[in-house]
Amino acid sequence: MTGLILNEREIVIPGDKIASGMDYLPGNGAFREEEDIYSLQLGLVSLNGRFVKVIPLTGKYFPKEGDIVIGRVSDVGFGMWMIDIGCAYSAILNMRETPEFIDKGADLSHYYDFNDVIIAEVTKVVRYKDVSLTMKGQGLRKINGGKIIDITPSKVPRVIGKQGSMINMIKEGTGCNIVVGQNGKVWIKGDKVEDEVKATEVILKIEHESHTQGLTDTIKKMLEGN
Repeated sequence: MTGLILNEREIVIPGDKIASGMDYLPGNGAFREEEDIYSLQLGLVSLNGRFVKVIPLTGKYFPKEGDIVIGRVSDVGFGMWMIDIGCAYSAILNMRETPEFIDKGADLSHYYDFNDVIIAEVTKVVRYKDVSLTMKGQGLRKINGGKIIDITPSKVPRVIGKQGSMINMIKEGTGCNIVVGQNGKVWIKGDKVEDEVKATEVILKIEHESHTQGLTDTIKKMLEGN
């Protein structure tokens, strides 16, 4: 028998056979042995064209170039800031990578101080130990007000949805401004505390039930108060 053995979004454990034959190629979280593709980890089967991937149900954040992340200033150094983005090593934000013009020798804490929270983009990753950030780009800025919640980084695509469908529905249903970082940090800011609480409950429900069928309808009803 050739082709897919398991359906998309089915839960697999390490060693589960997902597909047989050469029509499919192993992606992240999967490997080939002879003509069969197996899972490397506990997760959900995901298809992208001919590629078969396994999205981990749990896991830490591993930064990639181009990721939009939410981080907290953990240290102010000479000409740069150290930013905690939730991975094993702090990321570096050079003073030249901020939207402001900063004079050489200026007190950097006047711009971004300890514990300030920012939205930034990952520009370079070297073995996860050397991570560089930039704040030059649309929507990249310091965050003021609102709240930050943490979700499992692997659940971020489910919270965002296809072409942003899920997160846009949450924004419209709660009236909140929401930014989802690829590192699992989510910023929520609404006009009222109740709106932020509602958005938080919805996002956490998606995280906990990301593997279930009909989740979009469930969330829609939740936002409508049914």
